[in-house]
Amino acid sequence: MKILVTGGAGYIGSHTCVALAHTQYVPVIVDNYCNSSPAVLQRLALLTGGPVLHEKGDVCDCDFLKNVIQKHEISAVVHFAAHKSAPESLSCPLKYHHNNLTGLLSLLQAMDATGCRTLVYSSSATVYGSPAALPIREDFPRSCATPYGLTKLVGEDILSSLCHSNSEWAIGTLRYFNPVGAHPSGLIGESPAGTPENLMPCITQVAVGKLPHLNIFGSDYPTPDGTAIRDFLHVMDLAEGHIAALHALLEKRRPFTVNLGTGKGQSVLDVVRAFEQATGRQIPINFAPRRPGDTAECWADPSEAHRILGWRATRSLRDMCADAWRWQQQNPGGY
Repeated sequence: MKILVTGGAGYIGSHTCVALAHTQYVPVIVDNYCNSSPAVLQRLALLTGGPVLHEKGDVCDCDFLKNVIQKHEISAVVHFAAHKSAPESLSCPLKYHHNNLTGLLSLLQAMDATGCRTLVYSSSATVYGSPAALPIREDFPRSCATPYGLTKLVGEDILSSLCHSNSEWAIGTLRYFNPVGAHPSGLIGESPAGTPENLMPCITQVAVGKLPHLNIFGSDYPTPDGTAIRDFLHVMDLAEGHIAALHALLEKRRPFTVNLGTGKGQSVLDVVRAFEQATGRQIPINFAPRRPGDTAECWADPSEAHRILGWRATRSLRDMCADAWRWQQQNPGGY
């Protein structure tokens, strides 16, 4: 059974392709490599035991997507391809609205035209805005503080209206919390272009000497140590969540929305200390002002994902740190 993976050469997409290949599914990657590298394909071939099917193209090109779905006889789609920097979206909102929403609509039109109506959608905990209570459940009110968050919120609404209009659609919406880490082989991992924005690649690049220190944005949050608290989960746990979502959609044909997180909040300083303990490397830090759009605390109630998908995160924060460091050591310059 062939699964189209848009953005499959990216960070989460590549790890999900490995997880797909180790089940009964065959991944088919579509990527334009605007925020990834074709070198990932060679690494995936090593991890999966053979060449990975792939097509270079843009998700905003509906005709291209229709041709790919028909050519490869695609059974379902996992949609990752989107711009994902919340800070960048504040300065480039049109870029985010065009790519993230036009890309989604183009994909849905291509799927509808070819009769492929099973989709796993990559959403985000950013749709909860600044939550009024913790842990966060799926029925909490939604809001957004950035154009990036708005594209995910609107994307969810588009998918909900589609499911209500036609019962042939089976769509699973996965609200990610904070994926970190890398494949334990060290062959694939997070390889941001330019200066990274996410916490773990910043830490690993400090540890490997590419950055002089770690900037921690905000030391005055109303949290025990003053730094923001997030729900960090291993990227391979997240990848396996997509496999569980596909199983559920293909077997039951019922739409769902679930959180993918550990259910435990860790502060930025908690992660720094865990990394130092797991690797023996000291991480010099510098406190900087808060970033616009950041919330103080955010972690999931993942019980719905366990109830509906039979999924839960199993890897520890130490595993996340050790695997991220292994990737960075073996690939100091990324791909």
